[in-house]
Formats: sequence, structure tokens, C-alpha cells
Amino acid sequence: MDSLSIHYFLWRCKTISELMINEQIKDREVRVVSETGEQLGIMSSREALRLAQEAELDLVKIAPTAKPPVCKIIDYGKFRYEQVRKEKEAKKKQRIIELKEIRLSPNIDTNDLNTKIGAARKFLTKGNKVKITLRFRGREMAHMNTSRHILDDIATELADIAVVEKPSKVEGRSISMVLTEKKQ
Repeated sequence: MDSLSIHYFLWRCKTISELMINEQIKDREVRVVSETGEQLGIMSSREALRLAQEAELDLVKIAPTAKPPVCKIIDYGKFRYEQVRKEKEAKKKQRIIELKEIRLSPNIDTNDLNTKIGAARKFLTKGNKVKITLRFRGREMAHMNTSRHILDDIATELADIAVVEKPSKVEGRSISMVLTEKKQ
């Protein structure tokens, strides 16, 4: 054997994931399944490894907790590739909902408020949650309760596509509420 084939053989015997393959399987007896899915029965791990090597494939421990453990004779590289592809496919179907924040001041003008409502509407239609924060500075702190109507106006303006998930609440120097998209 040349050094390249030895290196390749050693690479094939290492674990790429949490599954045990080839010489890593130390169990005395294992249940063996062929690459076609046919049950080959219970045999020693050495004999199962010999069968796998004759077929020029790998012996992979699929179910380590079973009594006896289940091993399958498969091409490990192809098996690992299929697993990664399935994980990627599952990840594509997941949807991450982000929390977008819109900050306002209590003396906001109506046109600026309409612009912020438009931005909130855009975020909500994309499926994100929106946190609307009314920030107070200096003397504005004395009139926190009188400015709460701004948040109520936003909630009524967006009532056709959104519901209030968390009602307006004072948090330090600000009042905030969270809106989420209405379920159809």
C-alpha cells in the first residue's frame, strides 16, 4: 500500500460526526443491516466490519442505544452528505421572527408619525414584530402619562393588520409597546 491509500483508509476510519464508524465500533455483537436495507442478523463487530470491507463500504453504528446496537453497511461519505443536505433543507423552511424597534419622541409631528407608522406597517407585513418606543428627555419626563395617547393612536392606526402583544408600559425614561401581525 502506498502512503496515500493508507492516509485515505485512516481518514475513512475517523468519526466526522457523533456516529461511530468502522474500527471505532467496540461492541461484541451488533445487528447488521445491508446497504439495501436487508437484515443480515446479529454477528460480531469484526465479522460485520469484514463484510463492509468486502463491499468496499463503511460499517456505521446507526442506533447505539439498541440491544444489540444496530450497524448499517453504507458509504459513509454519501450518508453524511445526505444528512447535511436534509439539515439545510429543514433550515430553509424555518422562519425567524425579528423584533424591529421604532423610536419616537413625545413632540413628534403628524407627518413624521405617519412615516413611522408606514415603516411599522412594512415590518408587520414582512412577518416581524414591532416594538414602538416613546423616549422622554429632560422636562418631557414630567408629562409621560399625557403622551401615552401617541402609542394608542399608532395601535388604532395599525389595527387592521396588527394586534397589541404587550400593552404600553413605562420602562425607565421610555414607554414601549409591542405589536405583532394579525393571524388570518
